[in-house]
Amino acid sequence: MTSEPPQTRSDQPPGLLRGLLPDTTPWRASREFRLLWASGCVSSLGSFLTYVAVPLQVKDLTGSSFAVGLVGAFELVPLIVFGLWGGALADALDRRRLVLFSEGALGLLTGLLLINALLPHPVLWPVYAVAALVAAVDGLQRPALDSLTPRIVPHEQLTAAFALNSLYRNVGSVAGPALAGVIVALAGVQTAYALDVVSFAASLLLLARIRAVPPPTGAERPSVRAIATGLRYAWSRKDLLGTYAIDVCAMLFAFPVAVFPFLAADLHAGWALGLLYGAPAAGALLVSATGGWTSRIHRHGRMLVAAALGWGAAVTVAGLVGDIWLVLACLAAAGAADQISGTARATLWNQSIPDELRGRLAGVELLSYSVGPQLGQVRAGGTAALIGVRGSVWAGGAACVLGVAALAVALPALLAYDARTDPHTAAVREAAERAARLRAADGAGQPAAA
Repeated sequence: MTSEPPQTRSDQPPGLLRGLLPDTTPWRASREFRLLWASGCVSSLGSFLTYVAVPLQVKDLTGSSFAVGLVGAFELVPLIVFGLWGGALADALDRRRLVLFSEGALGLLTGLLLINALLPHPVLWPVYAVAALVAAVDGLQRPALDSLTPRIVPHEQLTAAFALNSLYRNVGSVAGPALAGVIVALAGVQTAYALDVVSFAASLLLLARIRAVPPPTGAERPSVRAIATGLRYAWSRKDLLGTYAIDVCAMLFAFPVAVFPFLAADLHAGWALGLLYGAPAAGALLVSATGGWTSRIHRHGRMLVAAALGWGAAVTVAGLVGDIWLVLACLAAAGAADQISGTARATLWNQSIPDELRGRLAGVELLSYSVGPQLGQVRAGGTAALIGVRGSVWAGGAACVLGVAALAVALPALLAYDARTDPHTAAVREAAERAARLRAADGAGQPAAA
């Protein structure tokens, strides 16, 4: 699965460290990526404050677990609808401007939550309404945001760029909820909302400094027909289809987060509930911090299948063992496997999808990694009611292993994918190199070679 790096960089640490530490080349080489990365750091940390504050506020207002669960229901449909439309917009408009405007809209919506929280008697329905609107705006933004990186980072640095983005996201996943819990407990949900508004303001200042990223020449106008074009392309690429199907399979069968409170009680370890939630993120963070080796992988389909099998196997063992520390270790291993899987998916997507379709395919990707966890929570809860909590966990993990193995056999194009020989990847690489030559020639005032 590995080969030697295409070039040796004297400014990288030697030996084992070079193989483990994240490759910081995109961060050092691209001003635009540094700005996007810094914006993501600030926005991600702030968003976790609201992520924790919203369910806590609903709980305080209603005292109902069902009412808290309804937040996710209000978010799901707008995310699906606007995720596909956002992909079409990302291919037709300036992606940087679309990200900038949607970031501003998210900040304004968080401001509405703040205003409602400051009322003498906060009202429930605005929380649901804002949750739905946030999901819609996020659906519009995410495809443009995900498809922005391939335009500002050289083709050969895309894996390293994803690893650096994952690093701050995983740090946020571990530290964000803990920080949010402290802030909400000491200063209330209104303080969490206010700090999130401030984070959006800082993020906007950083995004505003990124250069324009106009659509490709002759870009298709956003329409239902344009969305259908993207869906047909995804269907025609069985390697891409395999990445979507395996991600949905893994989350549908082996995403046990919904039963964590019951699992902690079953193991007589109520004190460990927070650790159950944080263990997968901790495992993912470990891979992000030591993932320099991922830049040397070329068989990303095989990497994805192996990681998805590892995710399912780790969840299976987590459901079978009866010791809380072994469960936590298994969940951390599952999180590490999920991070490797995510790196494989993102690299294959970014390296092989043409720029004129990148936004629409990012919309499809958004659905594949958003809908799966939502359905997985329903599956976990329903199965737990039938065969018990631990049975729900290990049976889901086992079903994931079987499902991933079956999909790998049914979609051999995924296992055959090799970034060094894949024709789609070669075409995208040549287009990126041609665009770089044109930019360089334009800056020098000279004609570029065809």
